[in-house]
Amino acid sequence: MIMRINRNYIVISCLLMALIGCSHLEKAEKKRQRRKNVIAEPVVRLSDHHFRSKNPDYLPRPPYSWEQTRCGDHMRITKDYFRCGGSARHPPKAVDGKTLFDCSGSHSLPLKDNKEFIWPRLISILNAIQTKTGKRVVITCGHRCPAHNTYADPSRYNQVSKHQIGAEVDFYVEGLEQEPEKVIQLIMDEFPGSDFKRYEKGGLNVSTEPWFNREVFIKLYTADEGRDLDNQHPYPYISIQMRYDPKTNEWITYTWEKAFKNYLRE
Repeated sequence: MIMRINRNYIVISCLLMALIGCSHLEKAEKKRQRRKNVIAEPVVRLSDHHFRSKNPDYLPRPPYSWEQTRCGDHMRITKDYFRCGGSARHPPKAVDGKTLFDCSGSHSLPLKDNKEFIWPRLISILNAIQTKTGKRVVITCGHRCPAHNTYADPSRYNQVSKHQIGAEVDFYVEGLEQEPEKVIQLIMDEFPGSDFKRYEKGGLNVSTEPWFNREVFIKLYTADEGRDLDNQHPYPYISIQMRYDPKTNEWITYTWEKAFKNYLRE
């Protein structure tokens, strides 16, 4: 029994040594062939030719988009600035015989392709205002989930607010609180060549005729208009709604499904 095990061990050991030996021989043959086929060509230059090297110029790497944390003197606005303003600390309130409860504010933004989403055009406009004015944009209302939307403003007009789908923002600019028309002009400057018109049909919740083009709808709320839960400040403020997406060639509209089924609950 012992002799048989020893013989098997000797046979296996011989096979391994043979394989290792073949491997070394194969590597040695490859090296020999490589040396044999190498062709060395000398570098030739004329005696009056001189090579002069130039010290390379340092070119700093341009920052990635997610590294650009500042916009002028202020923090760059991102989609996180649009978080819902709901809070579980807000007490229930009775409206038309119904009791309304606010959300806790800990849910997600609207989703697109399973990622949190706010219309990029809104974000780029607000950052452009900060850059041009050197003043901070204060977002008073970004995304509103349906619960907070009703709690903040239970009016029938507000039921189809585009705040619920991440396509609307309310804001003012520090230092330009009493000059919102200047800010509105800066918004229109972000659409060069676009012909803005005034909305003259009425039926809205503002006294100033809004401005609009194909992509956006701009409303100006005076100091005594639009005083919902998210806009308790004493200043006039501006609302921008998205109307049309030129990238997808689609109109941006409110639907119940987009508002109620398109965000992650807490």
